[in-house]
Amino acid sequence: MRNASPSLARRLVRSLRTSLFVQVACALVAGVLVGALWPHVGTVVQPLGDGFVRLIKAMIAPLVFCVVVTGIAKAGDLKAFGRIGVKALLWFEAATTVALVVGLVAGNLVRPGDGMNVDPASLDTAAVDAKTGGGELPSTSEFLLHSLPDSAVGAFAENSLLQVLVLACLVGAAVLHLGLTKVPAILPAVGQAQEVVFAVVGFIMRLAPLAVFGATAHLVGEYGLGALSTYGKLIGVCYAVALVFLMVLGVALKAVTGVSLWKFMRYTREELLLAMGTASSETVMPRMMQKLRQAGCRDDAVGLVLPTGYSFNLDGASIYLSIATLFIAQAVGVDLSLSQQITVVLVLMLTSKGMAGVPGSAFLALSATASALGVIPAGAVALLLGVDRIMDTMRVVTNLLGNCVAVFVVSRWEGALDRVRARKVLDGEIPFVPDPDESDAPGEPADRKAEPEPANSATGG
Repeated sequence: MRNASPSLARRLVRSLRTSLFVQVACALVAGVLVGALWPHVGTVVQPLGDGFVRLIKAMIAPLVFCVVVTGIAKAGDLKAFGRIGVKALLWFEAATTVALVVGLVAGNLVRPGDGMNVDPASLDTAAVDAKTGGGELPSTSEFLLHSLPDSAVGAFAENSLLQVLVLACLVGAAVLHLGLTKVPAILPAVGQAQEVVFAVVGFIMRLAPLAVFGATAHLVGEYGLGALSTYGKLIGVCYAVALVFLMVLGVALKAVTGVSLWKFMRYTREELLLAMGTASSETVMPRMMQKLRQAGCRDDAVGLVLPTGYSFNLDGASIYLSIATLFIAQAVGVDLSLSQQITVVLVLMLTSKGMAGVPGSAFLALSATASALGVIPAGAVALLLGVDRIMDTMRVVTNLLGNCVAVFVVSRWEGALDRVRARKVLDGEIPFVPDPDESDAPGEPADRKAEPEPANSATGG
């Protein structure tokens, strides 16, 4: 018995030294405490989180390019890649619509804005302009046009995922067209570049606890806990709806692929906690791509579906926008009819697609929705200034898990999912190895092509 405490202490120290999850969890707790006790310190340590996000973002564009090019080349079929893209867009639209509708239903049932009786004239609309930088969301045509690069170097310099995806698809298609005999050095070079990028990401990930500490301390120090009392009902509704939506996604994932969302969350707990702490899903995109590939999803499906989802599949943002629209309407005493709420869904289905990468995009989308309805004062959007940052955790986690579910579903739909490997990885039989070259278990093919399904199993279409 006397040796129990020293043994436990040694295990805790070893976990703190070797487990990213434990390190990030401790940093999260420390950030909350520092932000609450010494708010001014939060501003001082904020650059820790901002610097980490910048470093990770620098690696995303080259990583996406390498994964997509090698994925197309390994698949050897450009038509299959096109089918993956179409199926991904269909899934994205269906999931986003469900998220919007579920949000509107919850907003009508709970009515989080009732009783506030806010006079829009008393709100500071200048604060919204400062938040958005006076910008506006791009139109559908502008969004589609901007997704096409006008400079190969510019696509990487601007870190535009859609433009990098377009370039990668063109390069991958060219490699297939020319054949490996004409361009024998291309794929090995791209593969080696991918290994270098993953290695750099591994170095940066060691700074994750510092990033989470800085970002959390700044959040708590700047916004405090006062917003929880003022906007408690709105926060509770949004988080509860996000939980219900994730449960629905989990059921759909299990039914279509046999994969457990809970086991996947346990498998990616470090990445989820890091995304929560930094309020950015981009910080974990490289690691999520690695983990999805090692969990049996084929390279081309991961390389196309996950990055595209960051622009087209913002489930958490859709939930927040639908509930927030009803909240500000109820707060200023406006009752929206059924036809007006249908208009909300249609407008948000379009505006949510152009949100990624736009400063203050949530406020711009809400302002566009208010303008389309014509009955909600645009200044009422300022009501959400005090709570928007607190919603980031819900939006980030829901967006991230929604995109990962999309990867599994589309992979299964296209026959690009190795379900046997997925089960082994999520059950812990095959451990995660950060180096992609060492991730395959002995005797398994390096490209992890989907294993043939039993004759009586359901097909993905």
